[in-house]
Amino acid sequence: MKTFETVTGIGKPSAHAAEARGRSRKPDAAMFEDDGAIPNNPRLPFILYRGAVDLSNCSDPAAVFEELFRSNGWGDSWRNGIYGFVHYHSSAHEVLGIARGWAKVRFGGDHGKVYDLSAGDVVVLPAGTGHQSLSASKDLLVVGAYPAGAKYDECRASLQERARALQSIPKVPLPQMDPVYGAGGPLLEAWAH
Repeated sequence: MKTFETVTGIGKPSAHAAEARGRSRKPDAAMFEDDGAIPNNPRLPFILYRGAVDLSNCSDPAAVFEELFRSNGWGDSWRNGIYGFVHYHSSAHEVLGIARGWAKVRFGGDHGKVYDLSAGDVVVLPAGTGHQSLSASKDLLVVGAYPAGAKYDECRASLQERARALQSIPKVPLPQMDPVYGAGGPLLEAWAH
C-alpha cells in the first residue's frame, strides 16, 4: 500500500496542509559533552520540540512529516525506527519526527540523556550527536530527513571514524530553515549563537 501511495501521491498532504498541523512550541535544548567515543557537537545544541505536529485524524502521519520537512528544505527522507546501537552522523544534521508510537532514546552517547518521545515530537540533531533507541513500541514509525545538499554518513564509536568526525563536524553548514517552522523557526536562533 505504501508503494502505491508513494507512486501515485494518494494520501500525501499538501505543503500547506502539513504546515497547518504544526503547533508553536518552544525548543528544549541540550548540549552533550564529547565522551571520548561519541564526539557530539561542541557548539550546536540538540533541539526537542514536544508535540510539535498534530497527528490526530491523520491517515498517514509519516507523510505529514515528509511533506513538512521537504517544504522547509529538509529532504532525503526515510521511514523506519531508531537503531538500537549508538551512532551519529559526522557530515550532516538530522531531524527525526515521531509519526507513530513511542520510544525511549538516549542522545549524546553512553553518558548522554534519555528522552521519552511520542507521536508528534520532533528532534533536531546537530552533526556528531549520538543517538540510540533503548526501547520502543512495536508500532514506532520515525521519519528522518537532512538539510538540502547534505550527504550523511553513519558513524559508530570507532577511533578511526572519530578522528575523521572531529574534522568534519565543524565544517557542516547550518541549515537554511527550521525543519518544522521554516525560515523564522527557533532552530535558527538557537544555532546562531
